[in-house]
Amino acid sequence: MKHFILVIIFILSVTSLIAQDNYQAVPYTLADRDRLIQIEANLEALNKRVDKLEENINNRIEQVEQSLNNRLDRLEDKFDTYFTWGFGLVLGAIFALFGFIIYDRRTTLAPVKREQDKILEALRELSKKDSNIREALKKAAL
Repeated sequence: MKHFILVIIFILSVTSLIAQDNYQAVPYTLADRDRLIQIEANLEALNKRVDKLEENINNRIEQVEQSLNNRLDRLEDKFDTYFTWGFGLVLGAIFALFGFIIYDRRTTLAPVKREQDKILEALRELSKKDSNIREALKKAAL
C-alpha cells in the first residue's frame, strides 16, 4: 500500500507539474487592450494621411511631367522652325551664289565675245586680199 500511495503522489505531482507548464498567466490587461485599440486607430489615420500624401505627390508628378512634355514639345517645334529656316537660308544662299556666278560669267565674257567678233570680221576682210590668211581661216574652219 505504501507503494501505491507513493505512486499516486508521484502521479499527482507529475500531473501538477505538467499543468503548471501548460498554464500561462495572461499579461494582457484592459489598459493594454485600450492602448492597442488606440494604436490601431492612429495607424489607420496615419495610413489615410500617407494615402492622401501619396495621391498628392502622384498628382504633382503628373503635373510636372505634363509641364515638361509641353515644354519639350514647344522646344521641338522651335527647333523644327529654326531648322527649316536655316535650311531655307542655306539653299537660298547657294542659289544666289549660282545666279551670281552665271551673271558674272556672262558679263565678263560679253566684251571678250564682241572683241572676238570684231577681230574675226577684220580677218575676213583681210582674207579677201591675202590668200595666206584665207588658207589659215579655212584650216581653222572660220
